[in-house]
Amino acid sequence: MPLLEVRNLSVGYSRENVLHDVSLTLMKGEIVTLVGANGAGKSTLVRSISGLMQARQGEILLDGKLITKLSPAARLARGISHVPEGRQIFLGMTVVENLHLGGYGVANRSKESEAPRLKQVYDLFPILRERFDHIAGNFSGGQQQLLAIARGLMSAPRILVLDEPSLGVAPLLVAEIFELIKKLRDEGLTILLAEQNARLALAIADRGYVFENGCVTLSGSGKDLLKSPEIVEKYLGAGAVEKNELSMRSEPMAAKLSALIR
Repeated sequence: MPLLEVRNLSVGYSRENVLHDVSLTLMKGEIVTLVGANGAGKSTLVRSISGLMQARQGEILLDGKLITKLSPAARLARGISHVPEGRQIFLGMTVVENLHLGGYGVANRSKESEAPRLKQVYDLFPILRERFDHIAGNFSGGQQQLLAIARGLMSAPRILVLDEPSLGVAPLLVAEIFELIKKLRDEGLTILLAEQNARLALAIADRGYVFENGCVTLSGSGKDLLKSPEIVEKYLGAGAVEKNELSMRSEPMAAKLSALIR
């Protein structure tokens, strides 16, 4: 049974639908990537899954149970954590204050229960431990994206929803963020990734869905989609070589992350 299932979902703004009869599944422990041009409907879908937008038609199920009408807080409590486009961290607050806010959706929250999660996050992001008392607004775009992902992990999610994590991030650090996403999947986390950088996103994906004008036009394994003539023509460019993808296979992630974001 899918961990998350979207059935025939239609969502819109005002009188117009942006998503049209979209269906997809997300199995436990996999990365599913949503690719497509800006405005294709990727962000609308992830916002609908996290409860920030209400469906006009269709269903969203978690563990086979309907969550379509649940609030964002209720969905967070059930394990869906959304890292939004543009990061949306609190710029006037410190790193650790932002991280503590990420844990507010956890049932029976306490300092004692939060401490192990904070340690896990700091182990993944050593730079955040070193700069725990720094103001988030003074960070670079890449550093802020790392903080946003770390905050999303503080609720101990079952599903991490990432919306355009490469947006506004230096190209060299983008590859490291994608390697981090892959590492989280390898440790058992289920990830839904909406991303315009189709090459990098599909390279780490177990499966992918291609969006165009609010509809799913193609789906398959990440490897198969990368080889699809349609994907190459529309999103990759014939013969294109993505240097960032190559860098993902080089130095260990933690060491490069620390070096790149200082």
